Amino acid sequence: MFTGIVETTGVVSGIEAEGTNLTFRIEAAISAELKIDQSVSHNGVCLTVTSVADGSYTVTAVDETLKKTNLGLLKTGDLVNLERCMPANGRFDGHIVQGHVDQTGTCTNVQDMDGSWLFDFQYDPAVADNVTVEKGSICINGVSLTVFNSHPDGFRVTIIPYTYEHTGFRTLKAGDTVNLEFDIVGKYIKKMLAGYR
Repeated sequence: MFTGIVETTGVVSGIEAEGTNLTFRIEAAISAELKIDQSVSHNGVCLTVTSVADGSYTVTAVDETLKKTNLGLLKTGDLVNLERCMPANGRFDGHIVQGHVDQTGTCTNVQDMDGSWLFDFQYDPAVADNVTVEKGSICINGVSLTVFNSHPDGFRVTIIPYTYEHTGFRTLKAGDTVNLEFDIVGKYIKKMLAGYR
């Protein structure tokens, strides 16, 4: 389980195709602290560390993951948001994040507010049991954020300077594809209510 509080960013230093899978080599400051079989969130996608060496590590994304996330769009040199799983005695600074992406969305607008940034996103409301709740939580590329201006196929978030400077939001632009994990509590409530209709 994750919290959506990004620890650091990594850089994709290599991509290797293996059948329908892609293996990514990631260079990151946390590489030396990782162990094989450890779970790490990559742009909000939980992947297993398969090797660690020389300031980098590898993870493999299978075909199903590549179809449902933006990982298949990554190129060498791209930034990825990284978070190790939450320790049992850790602080819950974000919200409950599983690392299981519900669907991708599209950034439709970025507005510099001279001290913060507004990002607008659009998604397909027909996919799964996804819902955005005004002032509720959303995980975008692994970052826990608060939703506002929620509507049936989109929403807006505000990014503070710290988040902008320490995550991949600093390179995100209109037209980019992002990974979305909707709030698990909202999904469960929607599912339960649907059962009583």
